[in-house]
Amino acid sequence: MLKKIAELNSGAVLITGDGKRLAKIYINAWSKDGRRVLAEYIPFQVNGDVYIGPPFESDDFDVYLIINPLSRSKAEREKLREWLGEHRDKLILLYEHKYVKDSITRYRIKDFIDYLIAYKRETVGFERVDVMRLEDGRIVESKTYVRRY
Repeated sequence: MLKKIAELNSGAVLITGDGKRLAKIYINAWSKDGRRVLAEYIPFQVNGDVYIGPPFESDDFDVYLIINPLSRSKAEREKLREWLGEHRDKLILLYEHKYVKDSITRYRIKDFIDYLIAYKRETVGFERVDVMRLEDGRIVESKTYVRRY
């Protein structure tokens, strides 16, 4: 399912739990395809060309990186939901530092998300990645990946 996300042409992907490595892989993969990427700012290093700027003011890009969508004020979250509804044809990566998995159903943004990737680094020497596909705000498919280190 992780590879399927890298091959997306449109839709919204939410990465939670500070999964910098995953977000970096997706941004690099999408920018290598010749897609233009616009980010609010970049919390990790990227190999491809990424433009920095406010995503809500430009429609000229193929991929957008929005940081901490769930940690914003109520007015900003409402503006983001409206923007996501208008840009269903674009590829949008939402990167959230805090960990959210099943509790995504409490957020109204769930209706605009196609994939949720919940990254969690466990204290006993492994990482856990839960990938969920959402349709109309409901989880329809789920897969868990575990990596020991």
